[in-house]
Formats: sequence, C-alpha cells, structure tokens
Amino acid sequence: MHNFARSNSAPVKRPARGRRPGLLLAVAVLLLCTLPLHADDRHVQRRVPPVYPELARRMHIGGMVRVSATVAPDGSVTNARATDGNKLLTTAAEDAVRKWKFAPADGATTEVIDVNFEVGN
Repeated sequence: MHNFARSNSAPVKRPARGRRPGLLLAVAVLLLCTLPLHADDRHVQRRVPPVYPELARRMHIGGMVRVSATVAPDGSVTNARATDGNKLLTTAAEDAVRKWKFAPADGATTEVIDVNFEVGN
C-alpha cells in the first residue's frame, strides 16, 4: 500500500466554484439575446417554391441549398445569399427565398433556410 501523504508542502488551493454566478448568467443572457433566430423560430407566413433550373433538371442535379436570409421587422426578406449547395441551384433558391414572407417581429433577424431540389419534380 502506498502512502500519499504530503510532507513539508503547502496546501493545494483549488479554484473556487460558483464565485461569480451572476457573471455567468449575464453572459448567457447576452448570448441568447444576440444569437440570430432560425426559420424555425420566426414563423413563415408565405413560402414560394423555387423554379427548378432547366439545365439542372436535364442533368438530373438535385439536392439541398442552404440560404442565409435577412428578414426585416415587417417580415419581408431584404437579402438572401446561398451559403451551401450546388451552384446550378443557388440562384433559384435565393430568388425563391427573397419572395418569402415571415411573421413580423421587433427587429431584423437572420434566418437559415434549407431549400430542397428533388430530381424528377
């Protein structure tokens, strides 16, 4: 059996826990207030389906395009930019999302929207 007792050494100080719960709470609230909302959080009142590009349809290209949209307080989309997806599909997805209408809110939000293009539709 080993003896792990210390001899001639200073006591080990451990960091105090819970000393600043107010600071942690304030940081958490600040993060929640500044994070953008997602399309799930702000109700979509009108969705406009994308027009499937003819070249993509003939080439049997489909898939998902992720669009980041800026939505004004009145619910209109002021900017839409594809962040992921096939380049043949991104313009159609952006054009469709620009026509969407969201529920009004207190301020502008950024919504992340996945637009799916299914081959054969």
